[in-house]
Amino acid sequence: MTPRLRGPSSLAFAGPAQWYPRTVPSSAFRASHRHVSSSTSSSSSSSTSSSKRGTFVRIAVVTATAGSIGAYIRWQQDSKNSTLNPFTFTHYELVSREPISSTSSLFTLRPVKPGHNREVYEAAWRTGVWSVMFKQPQLQIGRDYTPLPPIEKVSDTAENILEGEDQEPLRFLIRRDPHGEVSRYLHGLSLGSTVEMRGPQVECEIPSDVKDILFIAGGTGIAPALQAAYTLLRRDNGTAGSRIHILWANRKREDCLGGSNDSLQSPAERPWWRKLLSSSPATAAPEDPSKGLIVKELETLKSQFPGQITVDYFVDEERTMIDKQSILRFTKSSDASTGRGKLILVSGPDGFISYMAGPKMWAEGRELQGPLQGIIRELDLKGWNVWKL
Repeated sequence: MTPRLRGPSSLAFAGPAQWYPRTVPSSAFRASHRHVSSSTSSSSSSSTSSSKRGTFVRIAVVTATAGSIGAYIRWQQDSKNSTLNPFTFTHYELVSREPISSTSSLFTLRPVKPGHNREVYEAAWRTGVWSVMFKQPQLQIGRDYTPLPPIEKVSDTAENILEGEDQEPLRFLIRRDPHGEVSRYLHGLSLGSTVEMRGPQVECEIPSDVKDILFIAGGTGIAPALQAAYTLLRRDNGTAGSRIHILWANRKREDCLGGSNDSLQSPAERPWWRKLLSSSPATAAPEDPSKGLIVKELETLKSQFPGQITVDYFVDEERTMIDKQSILRFTKSSDASTGRGKLILVSGPDGFISYMAGPKMWAEGRELQGPLQGIIRELDLKGWNVWKL
């Protein structure tokens, strides 16, 4: 665009050296100027007036052109900023925040301006597990969060929010971390506040040949587990026999209220030492039969893809934890399947990931997978690829 502006601009503001040849002596110029006739003076005046008009026209053209180019650039920027993209932050509005537990909430946000977000979301869903970055504007820092799969109706509170296909909302399960600047900022926002987001960032691509996924999730790591289930099972519409088994660990039962195991042993089949621990009053499960929102979403996926998604719940306060047998129960059942890609995904707090598969590493400003360690390495599973989220 600059070359188009440079020509008219330099021409409009050309100095005498551009109009007169340097070979003409200055004395000759003064002489001819001193002896000009009145008619020549009138012609020169007319020529000067015409030159001024031409200069004015050129300036007007350049100004109009520059204004048009500026308007086009601003239009392009506005169009880009109205659609979620990995390069600039897009404004979203907080339209709903529903408590999941005493520490977590379900956030629903939609773009402030209409854009082409539906196409962006669909491309990301087809790829695998993805996230977006939230900006904390006061400190100018960001944190990545994983969107939950879209559903037609989240709850009675959000029923009217998600009506209409032009809303293009995103939903997030976010835990309030007392030491997390971004999570504390988000939990402190009032409804209607503007939030800046950037993405999508693909965290893990799920290859088309993968048919079996074991997802080990800790806490809010259930969000990418829901993503993986949504991508895997919707991709072939349940016709290829794909399976995903989720092991979900939480500190408290309130985070997974109402969740029941699909494959773990019944209390009668548990070891004697575990029966003693589970029978103590301090570790008894709550009597409230209602189900939490995330448990409901897992149940919804189960109903949509019967027999293809199973979930086992582990709760610290009930002294149940993910052990080697919990992992082997699913991996052994898949060993007989040949020609099927197999993937183990681990998501959750850093300590949880380190215990299961070893820590991730930073090198040259990038986060790397690091060597496989933890209890998954001890199992020495053959034919299974492992990815830490």
